[in-house]
Amino acid sequence: MLNKLILFYGSIVSMKNKNNKKSSCNGCHGDCVSDTSAGFNISESFKRFNQKDEIFSRSFWDDQIHSEKTERFYTSYRKPLKEWKKVDGYQHRDFSIRNAAWHVTDFFAERLEKSQDRREGFLDFLTAHRPSAAESRDIPDPVEMNREIKHVAKLFDADLCGITFYDERWTYDKRFNRNQLEEVEMDLPDSITNTIVVAHEMDYELLRTVPSALSGTATGVGYSRDVTTLLALAQYIRNLGYQAYASMNDTALSIPMAIQAGLGEYGRHGLLITKEFGPRIRIGKVFTDLPLAHDKPINFGVEKFCSICRECTKACPPGAIDNGNQLETIYNQSNIPGIAKWTTDAEKCFDFWVKQVTDCSICIRVCPYNRKMPKWAFKTWTNLMATPFRRIILWLDKIIGQGKRNAPSNWWKGH
Repeated sequence: MLNKLILFYGSIVSMKNKNNKKSSCNGCHGDCVSDTSAGFNISESFKRFNQKDEIFSRSFWDDQIHSEKTERFYTSYRKPLKEWKKVDGYQHRDFSIRNAAWHVTDFFAERLEKSQDRREGFLDFLTAHRPSAAESRDIPDPVEMNREIKHVAKLFDADLCGITFYDERWTYDKRFNRNQLEEVEMDLPDSITNTIVVAHEMDYELLRTVPSALSGTATGVGYSRDVTTLLALAQYIRNLGYQAYASMNDTALSIPMAIQAGLGEYGRHGLLITKEFGPRIRIGKVFTDLPLAHDKPINFGVEKFCSICRECTKACPPGAIDNGNQLETIYNQSNIPGIAKWTTDAEKCFDFWVKQVTDCSICIRVCPYNRKMPKWAFKTWTNLMATPFRRIILWLDKIIGQGKRNAPSNWWKGH
């Protein structure tokens, strides 16, 4: 039934999106990507974000956020709880598989934490590399190098890859040292010129079980895939004789860089929405001086659809997601100033995480862009979301009910 409806409405839409295809420039250092093309509305009050003000950093130094409950939240990722609330999805096996999914990422995050005060992948870029080659390979064609890097990134397990210029505005003004509870200077070299952005799809079926400790497994697997892809890709670039610094949630804000690299658009829930997987992705970056052509931002109708859709807003238990227009809203110091956008209240969001003793992805589960269907059907589905038929798609989405929660016990049974 769904496929027939999509075919019917899809036949009304002609060969659209010709203007939405990604294209490359020839290493223009950002001249090809304007704030307007990226959908950024930046005012004179803009300031680079300080990593100390990020909500997870604040949970260690800010008494308004830090508590015994936040300590229990973090500890639960090291020592799985045997039971929580005696409800489905919060049992010993759920916490155990979630923590196992995080194991690879945690290994790299913790390996230098005590000896060098580096929490890599979350506060500091990754350094598990061999040195760069003494001589660099000549790159006569940055456009061809763009294609080659994407080819290698896919080999190393990236689901998506885009390339943009290095925009310092999104780099943290200062880093945060968790052990010393103090700000430190950024250590990314001034010679960086480009940013390679990769994304990994998160497991759809696991995310259907949110809220649950089990659903956090999707996040852990995403990050673990992220770290291995980024390290391998950065090492490949270093082997060519160029600088490369692998970065996950550390060093810079990932979403604006991903938008500039043409991976997707900004959604009401404050997440990147991709054409391929909706918001169901984790993002990583490689900062480099390798000569590369740049991709351009894409527009496939997300802003217009999110303007009429409030599914994430209505579904968010703590009410942390913006219900209005894109404004320069500041809820607290964990919001970046000077950008008109849909803004989430990080304090409310994190407080819910702490109470659940696990991360939350309800906004991803209910998002109409997060739907599992045949590739052709999903392409038609997202194309229609960019047309006046978007309200029909929103109506259909509610009828189909794919955004409803699946019981975690069903996942363990394989359905």
